[in-house]
Amino acid sequence: MHAHDIKLDLDVKCQELITEILLEAFPDHAIYGEEGIAGNQASPNQWIVDPIDGTVNFFYGIPHFCVSIALRQEGKIVVGVIYDPIYDEIYEADWEGPATRNGKVIAPSKRSELSDAAVTIGFSKSKEAMDAGLLRYKTVAYRVRKMRMLGSAALALAYISCGRLDAYVEDEISIWDIAAGVLLVERGGGSITMADSSVNPNKSSIIATNGKVPIADVL
Repeated sequence: MHAHDIKLDLDVKCQELITEILLEAFPDHAIYGEEGIAGNQASPNQWIVDPIDGTVNFFYGIPHFCVSIALRQEGKIVVGVIYDPIYDEIYEADWEGPATRNGKVIAPSKRSELSDAAVTIGFSKSKEAMDAGLLRYKTVAYRVRKMRMLGSAALALAYISCGRLDAYVEDEISIWDIAAGVLLVERGGGSITMADSSVNPNKSSIIATNGKVPIADVL
């Protein structure tokens, strides 16, 4: 499983820095991140952190990765922020406002036909998840305009929220990969369907769309 994964010291250092900043501002809050937990874990306020989403891309010099941070209160995601340092784009949303990119309101695309859609399929690290992803890729590829494999779940959701992509599907995903992005998509009027992963009971599956393309019908 770990043959396809890369863990960098920088991941840990980034989360430590984010943790320090958040707990300085909110000392009684909890931190739940890809690189561990910190703070008051009994707090109803929990920051969900992915310090580098797209670590393999980062490691290989592929300019497609980001930082993803979300605030969950009493089980509900209320704030989401994704920062792409390559393009200096910051995506933000809260539970009652619009999604924005660099301060400007964004929205998913209006494309409604699968034949017009740009779709990304995520491939997780286990053999079972990759097999499921390959099957979905083949099923979807013949029906849409273009398929893309990008390597960052958070940016896939950010791209749906601003209309660059129309749908994203993955069968095995962690909450820190998608927490901020899910809020971005929902606040823009897109659609998120979450379920238990069929290949890993400790993770989730996700179907995210612009709210119009009927990709679930072919899966």
